[in-house]
Amino acid sequence: MKEYNFYYDESEHSRRINHNTITADNYYDSFVSVIVGWRSEDESDLLRRYAEFEEKYKHRKSKGELKSTTIKQKQLKYGFASLNEDNINLLGDYLSLFDEKTLIYYSIISKVEFIISQLFVDYKNSLFVDMDAMKYSIAKALVLYQPKEVMEGLYENTEQLVVLLKNFFRDQINKNKANKSLKRKEIESFTEILELLNEVSLIRTINWNYDISFIGFKKYLSEKDIGDYSLTIDKEGEGENTAKAAERIGLLAVSEGDSIITEGLRMADMLAGLISKLLKALHSALHFSLPDENVHKKILDKEWFMINEQQFSLYKKLYNILVEPNNAQYKAFSGVYADDMNALITYLKFMNRFEKLKHMKFDIEMQGEYFNTYACESLLNYYERMRNKVPIEPIIDTSKEYVLNKRGAKVYNDINNQPKLEFEKSSILCNVLSVGFSREGIPLVTIEEEKDIRCYRLPHDLVEWAVTLVGFANMGENMFPSKVRFSHRKGDSYADIL
Repeated sequence: MKEYNFYYDESEHSRRINHNTITADNYYDSFVSVIVGWRSEDESDLLRRYAEFEEKYKHRKSKGELKSTTIKQKQLKYGFASLNEDNINLLGDYLSLFDEKTLIYYSIISKVEFIISQLFVDYKNSLFVDMDAMKYSIAKALVLYQPKEVMEGLYENTEQLVVLLKNFFRDQINKNKANKSLKRKEIESFTEILELLNEVSLIRTINWNYDISFIGFKKYLSEKDIGDYSLTIDKEGEGENTAKAAERIGLLAVSEGDSIITEGLRMADMLAGLISKLLKALHSALHFSLPDENVHKKILDKEWFMINEQQFSLYKKLYNILVEPNNAQYKAFSGVYADDMNALITYLKFMNRFEKLKHMKFDIEMQGEYFNTYACESLLNYYERMRNKVPIEPIIDTSKEYVLNKRGAKVYNDINNQPKLEFEKSSILCNVLSVGFSREGIPLVTIEEEKDIRCYRLPHDLVEWAVTLVGFANMGENMFPSKVRFSHRKGDSYADIL
């Protein structure tokens, strides 16, 4: 028997991505996969409780299974605020099944980003071009604006597609000039994209590649130091594409199962379905129905915050499942374009900030504005992390105050608690193991000292030095570990690799 058992299911999958797929009425850009797991010794108790849950709601089964489809998309139009009492009770009982013994991994991947990645498959990050940022901006623009000509040409001759993309970005820049203060960043980004779109690679495939769902899970297992496990995947027919993808990534003990007889698969299905429906509801609420509306900001409707105590409790429970317990860097995984996932996680964090419901209702008319500000800050932090590709890599979550990076140094969640590297009065020679950035974009350095390994904040005027070294690392030229002399002369900081 394996030490851990994991179960996989998915939502919003597309066996083949083509024009019909992307223009269908029920099309949604994000592909969602969920893996739930636990120690083998805990499985019988967890599945017994799940069986009791299903027995309580057996009247809602379809073809012998209690599936996520028992809750319809329209019933989550305003998130949990639009749920009726029966669905509140069902979700409350379901979410209560998850405890500290349950391991959760989920991935949310943009299908449009997958296609864009085929165009730029031979283009890599360099000191001069950040291809991740470029692919993010292109995917975001196509998902947001849905330009008809580009979407129709997405699967035709790539030379024509480049022309269509250029035309779209030129037109959008002109439209955005109607509100330069709000769209300044987008204008700058689209201008850079136009400079890049001189030549692209041929699209090699538009079949959905399931590998990406398991890339993050493999990293999650490594982070959790789990090597003895089994992975059961919901059987999809003769093709076995999903199971084969897991094996290609290097996962072990992979098998297919029938959800009718495997409770773990049904448990994963319910969570995948719930995540995808909330993602779609948030996307719809924050998405403009007409292209010309995009020059204005979009605020979440007040109805999203008009909830009762039971609905408030559901948000707390879902936060504790997707964000809080068994936390890990790779618990939630996405591609470069991750706006919808960021929106969901940010919304859960926003709701969880209120200790009591009355605190939110005290100023309910302004909660949409407050959430908009909170979400913008979250996206800004994401942009900074995407730009700085070599972070300090938190690995072991030791407390709510700090994590340990791969070198074993403490990286504090509150940057103000991170010690500064002091060298203003005299130069110091350090054995530097790595350089990176905090979530706030502050340069950090991990240093091996005589009796310990520590992470320090660097002065702001060493940002360019750190960015340069990150760029070299992205191109495969890692300069560390190395001896570095830090000094301060005439009001400026210097770092010299010896």
